[in-house]
Amino acid sequence: MNAKTPRDLLAENVRWAEDRIASDPEYFQRLSSLQSPDFLWIGCSDSRVPANVITGLEPGEVFVHRNVANIVYAADLNCMSVVKFAVDGLKVKHIIVCGHYGCGGVRAVLENSQEGLVDHWLAPVHNLYRRYRRELATLETLDAQIDRVCELNVVAQVDALCHSPIVVEAWERGQELAVHGWIYRLSDGRLRDLKCGRSALPVDPADDD
Repeated sequence: MNAKTPRDLLAENVRWAEDRIASDPEYFQRLSSLQSPDFLWIGCSDSRVPANVITGLEPGEVFVHRNVANIVYAADLNCMSVVKFAVDGLKVKHIIVCGHYGCGGVRAVLENSQEGLVDHWLAPVHNLYRRYRRELATLETLDAQIDRVCELNVVAQVDALCHSPIVVEAWERGQELAVHGWIYRLSDGRLRDLKCGRSALPVDPADDD
């Protein structure tokens, strides 16, 4: 594959825009007039996992936030600002937290790589690894362990999002909103629902006492 330059990308953009107009003259007029997606996607920064491409959605149909290892930090003003705007402003109906197998951030944790600032960012993944170390030790290969932590990470980030004030307040006022946890496999292009989603307030264990 020949390396592309920024100039190549600008030329590709011209061709893409011209093709869009040729097939649908009103395309950009519609796109620029209103942003009303039903979906917020919180995914990994990995360049091989573009949200709208793998879901078959058009620009304007999914609002996107991406970071290394699809982490949801309540103290991350970037992520929380996106969630706030999506939930309160855009009124999205679904938030999808999507990880992917073979995630480089997860691999860095399990291989104990020294990545400087990224190590701090990946603290939740380190915590998951310590918490599930005994289960992970039963898996035969490092790749299998990495993939399992990728799944556990999605579940943990869904839980963090569901306990965030933004989502909790949306549910308290009766807003239609569901949170989903998915994972993507690069080798076959398929998404998998990890069945850890919610569409109502999390149950407080103290309520069962």
